[in-house]
Amino acid sequence: MEKVVHPLKPIYNKNSKILILGTMPSVASRNLKFYYAHPRNRFWSTLEKVFKEKIEDKTTFLLEKGIALWDVLASCEIANSSDASIKKAKPNDLEKIIRESQIKMIFTTGKTAYKHYLKFFKEKIDLPVFCLFSPSPANCKVTDQELVKNYAILKKYI
Repeated sequence: MEKVVHPLKPIYNKNSKILILGTMPSVASRNLKFYYAHPRNRFWSTLEKVFKEKIEDKTTFLLEKGIALWDVLASCEIANSSDASIKKAKPNDLEKIIRESQIKMIFTTGKTAYKHYLKFFKEKIDLPVFCLFSPSPANCKVTDQELVKNYAILKKYI
């Protein structure tokens, strides 16, 4: 177990309409200093299929689509990239993003992010939240097609 402080800034602007939240960046994402950076993580390839376009610049893509991206946790103890190992979790300041944007819907990328979101924000943030399938390579029971179908809901809110 290692104590990890979230190293990435949130991606959003005043026009963001939805917020997608992971739990905590993986070891690969922390090393590469960007979200969902593990080469086998399916987050970006799923968004390309949902929006039917090649994503050249990830930050530009998100901001142009009205998508904010961050993680529920500001710090925690974690073994490698295992969400299941998380202990001593502390939340990020999600309320700041919501105040500074037009977010009307929140999505989590997986059940652990959803669980931590509910624990820390259910009483603080009065917005609907939807749990998407995790795009993690560890979630191999969900096919690419199922992931795309699940993530298609994003288009309804932007």
